[in-house]
Amino acid sequence: MLERLKNHPFAVEAFFDSSLVLTFAVPKDQLQPLIPECLSLDTFKDKWAFIAVAMVQTKDLRPKGFPKLLGNDFFLIGYRIFVRYTNSAGKRLRGLYIIKSETDKKKMELMGNLFTHYNYTTTDIKRIQDKGHFKIISKKSNFNISVTKTNTSVELPKDSPFENWKEARRFAGPLPFTFTYDEKTKKILIIQGVRTNWKPRPVEVNRHEVGFLDSLELKNLQLANAFIIENIPYYWKKGKKELWK
Repeated sequence: MLERLKNHPFAVEAFFDSSLVLTFAVPKDQLQPLIPECLSLDTFKDKWAFIAVAMVQTKDLRPKGFPKLLGNDFFLIGYRIFVRYTNSAGKRLRGLYIIKSETDKKKMELMGNLFTHYNYTTTDIKRIQDKGHFKIISKKSNFNISVTKTNTSVELPKDSPFENWKEARRFAGPLPFTFTYDEKTKKILIIQGVRTNWKPRPVEVNRHEVGFLDSLELKNLQLANAFIIENIPYYWKKGKKELWK
């Protein structure tokens, strides 16, 4: 019963005050061992694969259709790999494979691990915002991100594999689907997200220290892009399972 509960048994809705996403490029062989056999890496020029760090201020998270009064507010730091999956109908889906999630609320850790496979832990998270400058800091997680939101043009990060922001936008996230795989049963769980008012804006990154990425010991990891999206209604459909192969 508890295992079935983790498979997103009902639709969920929320409002994102903001979603700041930094995407890092890695030679594809570095990320291949981190994804299950049913997924393939979503690559650029058949060389680069991508891992994103998403920082989301979430409001009123609750089962879809429930009143906002029953919702929960929390901050999320999620670590996701860009992947593809071909479903049983032969349709090729772009999505994300989540390898870790951090939150500032113990309640969210407990509920997240009850209803998802997203590996939630609780950490200290401090969020500072002042005149277009954003800082997100966690001492426990060795996490320190600083960006500037500006109305002027922003250059791509120095070592980005992309030549322009149009290319970079394809790997801004989140994507329509998220995948979880049960290796024992060979079943894949597909969760579809539905969003509106989705207008990513490039931001200038002043500092990026991410302890979890350091722990993966990835070689040739480099910042590829950074976007912020604000004021987003969002919901996730009930999870759907299918047998792989």
